[in-house]
Amino acid sequence: MKKTAYLILVAIVSAAMVSCEHKNLCYSDTMDVEVVFNWEMAPDADPKSMSLYLFPENGGSALRFEFSDNRGGLIRVPAGRYDALCLNSDTEAIEYRNREQQQTFEVTTRSTSLLSDPALAGLNSTSIPRPAGTESERIVLAPDMLWCDHLEQIILRQTQDRQVITFYPDLAVCTYTVEIRNAKNLEHVLGLNGSLASMAGGVYVARSETTDEPVTIPFELSASTDKETLTGRLQTFGTRPSRQPHKMIVYAMLSDRSKWYYTYDVTDQIRMAPDPRNVHIIVDSLPLPKPIANGGGFHPSVDDWDNINVNIDM
Repeated sequence: MKKTAYLILVAIVSAAMVSCEHKNLCYSDTMDVEVVFNWEMAPDADPKSMSLYLFPENGGSALRFEFSDNRGGLIRVPAGRYDALCLNSDTEAIEYRNREQQQTFEVTTRSTSLLSDPALAGLNSTSIPRPAGTESERIVLAPDMLWCDHLEQIILRQTQDRQVITFYPDLAVCTYTVEIRNAKNLEHVLGLNGSLASMAGGVYVARSETTDEPVTIPFELSASTDKETLTGRLQTFGTRPSRQPHKMIVYAMLSDRSKWYYTYDVTDQIRMAPDPRNVHIIVDSLPLPKPIANGGGFHPSVDDWDNINVNIDM
């Protein structure tokens, strides 16, 4: 009798265990969610890949999903409440900081050298002049094209129907173009570079706000066919909350190995641009001297730079 009762008890326990396992398999707390990236805010955008971050409301690590199709795709997610953000991941210069929470998620760019032109790249970096007050700014790469969006309080519940999350990514960087007119003696230039100081070092994706880190962004300059105009182009995250001036410097090395830098205050052109997403900087005059011929005359030492401050009268 006792053996029979024992066998019955074992059978009941086993049945309960099988029932629980079956329930867990049939009623898992994860579900299929369709992610849609709608590009109506940026119809010309064509990123090659996208990243999605889901931040659980109750804390814990963010869930990251990668899409090789910029239209979206299917993911499997635990039920719960989430904040979310998305951004394109086909970038080279971009870095992320403080990814633990949606509100602190920051996009910035990698550090780099100030002078990229091969003729200037070997110069002693500590001797390269920078605008007063910007000497400690991090020198960074210009950001890649970046599109992003964010959502708050997404509720994912157990349901028979597939749930859909739709994002509307928009452009998160600004395009700056530079035009330097009346540039003299460009035929004698061995190396040429530009830099723009005190720009925003990054952006908080979920706040649509720039960070307050000041950075200096180098950029390339090229001569137009008339040999008297220089042009440049770069992306930036825009300006910072503070009102620090924006100084642009043009660095040049001439055929006699003399080094010159020209400083322009372009604050008003940046701050008062009609479209802060598309800023066109124009300066009139780059008075490069003619190099010393036949090795005669005084030559500055390798670390000496000659400075010209150019007033802008537009």
